[in-house]
Amino acid sequence: MPKTEVVFFAEDDGSAPSLEWLDGLAEKVQNKLIVRIERLAAMGHQLRRPEADYLRDRIYQLRVRHLRVNYRLLYFFHGRRAVLCHGLTKQKAVPERDIDVASDRRRRFRRDPAAHTYAEEFDRA
Repeated sequence: MPKTEVVFFAEDDGSAPSLEWLDGLAEKVQNKLIVRIERLAAMGHQLRRPEADYLRDRIYQLRVRHLRVNYRLLYFFHGRRAVLCHGLTKQKAVPERDIDVASDRRRRFRRDPAAHTYAEEFDRA
């Protein structure tokens, strides 16, 4: 199976909301999410629960739990790319409005992938 390229969605101003969200989390949570991102790159569409799950409208979630808090990093596929587009914490189900944000970003990305791909490489170090 070919490796999946993982990229961050970029807003029109070049910012990457999900990367900024990830950067604001505690180091232990960041590390857990980075492992999930690496697994997504290695497994692509084959990644399943408990690490990932399908939501709706072609939006998926990477799943991490730490100290009773559920962290979710929403993404979608575009060809052989997985595009990380929205991060959140949740209590029960992922709120519909968060899925709507991810769906909107998916639509925008599909119209112009080059304009909405975060330009810098993701570096774990």
